[in-house]
Amino acid sequence: MRGGGGGMMDDDNVVGHAQIPNSFGHELRACLRCRLVKTYDQFRENGCENCPFLDMDKDRDNVVSCTTANFTGIISLMDPNRSWAARWLRIGRFIPGCYTLAVSEELPEEYRGMCDDNNVQYHPPKRM
Repeated sequence: MRGGGGGMMDDDNVVGHAQIPNSFGHELRACLRCRLVKTYDQFRENGCENCPFLDMDKDRDNVVSCTTANFTGIISLMDPNRSWAARWLRIGRFIPGCYTLAVSEELPEEYRGMCDDNNVQYHPPKRM
């Protein structure tokens, strides 16, 4: 395995896991689509490993639009395919990494269209 794209890549250039946040302060943000948690700088430099079509690493405005600092809790997933918590949170198909339990904001409409264009499901947060 060799590094690249923010996570570890195997010999077929497939990301094996997401970047782990290098700080746990106020600069943490969560992707509004997949709920991956990283710092603002990590999203800006490497984008979101689950949502590369959002181009966060190419346009910092996309980082602001597609992530939020307003989230609840963090869970670290080592093997999302086998985790009941990952299935319950609907993140069992994402790569290993740190995820939030819940976000309170929705992905903006224009980015939801990008999800549709890439045949990727988007589940808005549940209203409490």
